Amino acid sequence: MEYKVSLGPQHPALHEAVSLRMTLDGEVIRDADLKLGYSHRGIEKLAEERSYIQNIYLTERICGICSHSHTTCFTQGVEQLMELVPARRGLFIRTLIAELERVHSHLLWLGVAGQEAGFESFFMYTWRDREVVLDILEWISGNRVHYAMNIFGGVRRDIDELQRKKILDSLDLLKKRTDYYLNLAASEPTFVGRLAGVGKLSREDAIALCAVGPTLRASGIASDVRKDDPYAVYGEIPFEVATADSCDVLGRAVVRVKELISSYAMIEFLLKNLPEGPFKVKAPRKVKPNEVYSRYEAPRGENVHYIKSNGSDKPERLKVRAPTLANYPATIAMLKKGFIADIPLIFAAIDPCICCAERLVQLDDARRGDSRVLSFSQLRSMANERAKKIDFKKRKIAWPF
Repeated sequence: MEYKVSLGPQHPALHEAVSLRMTLDGEVIRDADLKLGYSHRGIEKLAEERSYIQNIYLTERICGICSHSHTTCFTQGVEQLMELVPARRGLFIRTLIAELERVHSHLLWLGVAGQEAGFESFFMYTWRDREVVLDILEWISGNRVHYAMNIFGGVRRDIDELQRKKILDSLDLLKKRTDYYLNLAASEPTFVGRLAGVGKLSREDAIALCAVGPTLRASGIASDVRKDDPYAVYGEIPFEVATADSCDVLGRAVVRVKELISSYAMIEFLLKNLPEGPFKVKAPRKVKPNEVYSRYEAPRGENVHYIKSNGSDKPERLKVRAPTLANYPATIAMLKKGFIADIPLIFAAIDPCICCAERLVQLDDARRGDSRVLSFSQLRSMANERAKKIDFKKRKIAWPF
């Protein structure tokens, strides 16, 4: 007998608001659906009302874990619109921050995977090492979360010799520990037994469903924007795209550990080959009417910003496609035929950022026989009217329908 179960929008296994709706046959998932729209912040619309410079800081707040991903994707797109060549030293530093962010994101994910698998000590180990990376980011930028390093034409702050030496010294410790994690992820019986065979996504399905990042590469496909369409200085850095062929959650863990090792080598290359010269150049305040499609390999996968200019100091349109949104169709496929106990592990395997991928949901009004697209002022007015109907003493809402 089939029955339906909802996880979310509030659930202990979900750290952000999203609704997973499962059709179950006993403990086996026969069908799955995903509902968004609980945490929409209207960033794309807000970007149209702000200047390009203000939007650097707005796009950085799309995500906390990979904030540099969004601001770099936006910045390099606007630089193309400006026909601006950034300072070479600035591009090296921008790429360095990108790889440090990838390291801290992957260490965070490995800890989450350990926690979801019941391996609490693994969580503690990886998050301890993540603190080392966050300290490095703080040395460079002054911040541990939103680094605010990007500006048009380069970066905000330079790296001195003392910082360079401290980063290299910290890498030695991280490399030793990551070698241990790779052996652990591949051979520890309990961890391997819990992850192996869970959340299967075949090579063919990964391609058909347009999966990105470690989710795609764990299905044996060597696709990476850093290699396929190099940006910043990735065209000068020697590295191999990390893959696995197990097509499951274990493979996604192995890919991320391999990428940690690859990132350490790239960070060393960048620091040892850091060019002399300015770290930023002057940029114009306005851009010519045009449009650009900017790509970036975020820790979770390909990040895309579409930017359209109209000749003013504000973008006419900003469209963001975060990697989590691209991986949602593949997540639904991974959930099907799995067990209900595997849902948190499968969903966590894409390293979801719900707010990054949020979209408004348009509801058709059957009573009126139409659907409406509301302006920002109309939405705000509706929110104010709804707030007036709340009885704050009893905390109850007088719904209008």
